[in-house]
Amino acid sequence: MRSLHAVLWALSAGPGLAATAAAQQPMRTPADGHTIHVLAPHVVDGQVAGPFHHYCKVISPEPVIECLIYLSTDSLAPLSEIEYIVAKTLTRTDLVSLADWNKNWHDHAQEISTRRVQVLDLPPDQAKEVADLVAKTDGIIFHLWPHGWKIPTGKVTIAQSVGHVNITMAEKMSRGR
Repeated sequence: MRSLHAVLWALSAGPGLAATAAAQQPMRTPADGHTIHVLAPHVVDGQVAGPFHHYCKVISPEPVIECLIYLSTDSLAPLSEIEYIVAKTLTRTDLVSLADWNKNWHDHAQEISTRRVQVLDLPPDQAKEVADLVAKTDGIIFHLWPHGWKIPTGKVTIAQSVGHVNITMAEKMSRGR
């Protein structure tokens, strides 16, 4: 009997019956569609870290965008963070208190203005369209994997954008307009 590791490795790394069946009828999964590739540093536990590779997809039209975040583009890189990018029309309402916004969220227009964010793998005009859309959003980053550890520890922290700026109640209620 093969070990669980061998079975999982075979399914992810090599062709076989599962791959042949999938080629005949591709099965869609929630992981499909994370094709928007963005590179940006974050502040994790008070220290600048990264840059992190974000692979993002739009999950609802407001927009709400989900990003799977890795330290490298290596196919075996572990998932280290998840970021939700949410329209300011949602985050700058009663759904998120001002104190929680200032502690946990960041303004993508402000972050993009620092020039630390790069939209990769797209022609410049399309990269600008992505940046313009994301500038109308706020983000929250869940950091899952402590730097230097071989496994996650169960400690989840909120990472932050480099150069994060707190907002006032008036700015929050303007919804970024």
